Amino acid sequence: MKIALFSDIHANLPALEACLKNIEEQKPDAIYCLGDLVGYNIWANEVINEIRRRGIPTIAGNYDQGIGLMSDDCGCAYKEEHEKDMGKISISFTNSIVKPEERKYLTTLPAHIKVEFQLNSDKLNLLLVHGSPRKINEYLFEDRDEKSLLRIMEQADADIMCFGHTHKPYHRTLPAGPTENTHYRHAINIGSVGKPKDGNPKGCYVLLTINADSLITNKDAVEVEFIRFEYDTEKAAKAVEDSLLPNEYAEMLRRGL
Repeated sequence: MKIALFSDIHANLPALEACLKNIEEQKPDAIYCLGDLVGYNIWANEVINEIRRRGIPTIAGNYDQGIGLMSDDCGCAYKEEHEKDMGKISISFTNSIVKPEERKYLTTLPAHIKVEFQLNSDKLNLLLVHGSPRKINEYLFEDRDEKSLLRIMEQADADIMCFGHTHKPYHRTLPAGPTENTHYRHAINIGSVGKPKDGNPKGCYVLLTINADSLITNKDAVEVEFIRFEYDTEKAAKAVEDSLLPNEYAEMLRRGL
């Protein structure tokens, strides 16, 4: 089974359109969105409605949760005062443009999606979250301590855990248990469609392939492909500059920061 997973569009309609076009070319068996449809750009309503029109199963991101509740807090862990000030402008702007029906939709999004596979004699649990199973805005960076990451996945009964939020893609295979018949778990950050932060301005999504003979004791049981795609970055950047949003967000899009 081939599954397409994408996240963190952040109201970037040109990026979403390019992403979906690329996904269609891959002909996946299923598509899931891991949240953060809105924030940081001008097309919040358009992005929401494109996801709804296509019937893509979607979970809530922290930004979706904040805007759905019409909060002035997006749950973003800004470290510097300047970032906090820009973030306040972004959430205020987004709250001002999101329409009632679209806001209502954001409040109905589930926190997690769990898909259980029964392969041969093995059960394989795929868990989709935005930040982590524990908290919608918890950051799981690539350098997370292995024991900590394993504990999070074990408590959530997740053999494969896919998430976003950090906007930095990676795949870690984590061995748990004895050397013989080791149970392998897969932690996969699927990157960002509309606001990459890994120095590459191209959007990113993941193709996850689960085979009929996939076993939890096989570290190569699942195939993970990170797909980068080009989109009209300048159109998205100019939209920011022509709005009330801080111009720095435009430069971040151009540089993938």
